[in-house]
Amino acid sequence: MIQRIQSLFLLLAAIAGGAMGSFNLWKAKLTKGNVAVEDYFNATSSYLIFIVLMVSTILAFVCIFLYKKRKLQFRLTVLNILLAVAVLALIYFKVQDKANALQNEGATIISATYLLPAFLPIVMIVCLFLAARGIYKDEKLIKSLDRLR
Repeated sequence: MIQRIQSLFLLLAAIAGGAMGSFNLWKAKLTKGNVAVEDYFNATSSYLIFIVLMVSTILAFVCIFLYKKRKLQFRLTVLNILLAVAVLALIYFKVQDKANALQNEGATIISATYLLPAFLPIVMIVCLFLAARGIYKDEKLIKSLDRLR
């Protein structure tokens, strides 16, 4: 049953992951010598972030079509939540590494901010959690109906 609400949550998580791969996540205004420059960080700046993000996005999309295997769908969704948390942590650490590398090159960071797409992993985590909860409720309902037979 592709019409279930958890399928919508899984689709939203996949869209959020795909969108995050194409937008800038962090912006820094800095000076190198006497020149003011803007520097950006996105998911393609780090292969590790990009690979984990794409695996998470593809896994969310694949889970939509596993509606006949609810146990597997639930397990993969929980695994996907862990991957989304890993993406969030990787973004934080890689941005810190980038800021440190810029300072080691002699640049002075005037201001630095995380951009809105950097918070899409949180949207993914919430959507995946809601999807897992819906899958669990479906499995519980099916088990209760089997006891009645």
